[in-house]
Amino acid sequence: MKARVTVMLKTGVLDVQGEAVRRALGTLGFEGVEAVRQGKVIELDLTATDRAKAEDEVKAMCEKLLANTVIEKYSVELI
Repeated sequence: MKARVTVMLKTGVLDVQGEAVRRALGTLGFEGVEAVRQGKVIELDLTATDRAKAEDEVKAMCEKLLANTVIEKYSVELI
């Protein structure tokens, strides 16, 4: 089973990298971009066969390592 974790900065947290990308896009002629939020996607190959257990385990991974829950939010998708 595979899991996909998407980690993004929480609303209200300044996204310095996203702002740099937005400015760079404007420099390249893409003027219609008002805002950019940058995050990360992590794909995990799991040996678990129980979907509920796998989702709980991946959420625990996020809470302990994959996301800084003070400033980031995450979502888990089993694929």
